[in-house]
Amino acid sequence: MVLFLCPHAAAKSVIAAADFQALVAQVGLDLRAVAAGTEPDDRVSPVVVQLLRAEGTDVSSHQPRHVTAEELASAVRIVSMGCDLTGVVSPDAPIIRWDDVPPVSADPQTARAAIRARVEKLVYELRAA
Repeated sequence: MVLFLCPHAAAKSVIAAADFQALVAQVGLDLRAVAAGTEPDDRVSPVVVQLLRAEGTDVSSHQPRHVTAEELASAVRIVSMGCDLTGVVSPDAPIIRWDDVPPVSADPQTARAAIRARVEKLVYELRAA
């Protein structure tokens, strides 16, 4: 499992998990994506729902939720997009930081492109490993 985290679990992590799930299916990797947060909102951003729906992916039923200790411990990669994980994960946890991904609320298309490029690179790296 690859864990995608953003503070509110309502935008960046949802986009990344959707992209990751689609790409691993295309390349035949047996991994699943999980989107969660450290301070979850009560719903997915409507901008994200609309953005992904236009691409054929429906995330409207996704419920933002708090990341669990079990997920943090079992993930093969933890992708953090702006989360403070101090004291939450062990120092040797497989964390990748994408803290410089722009906010979806400021520029959805730029954020979308940045996330997609990074997810593609991550899938390529996992496939090569």
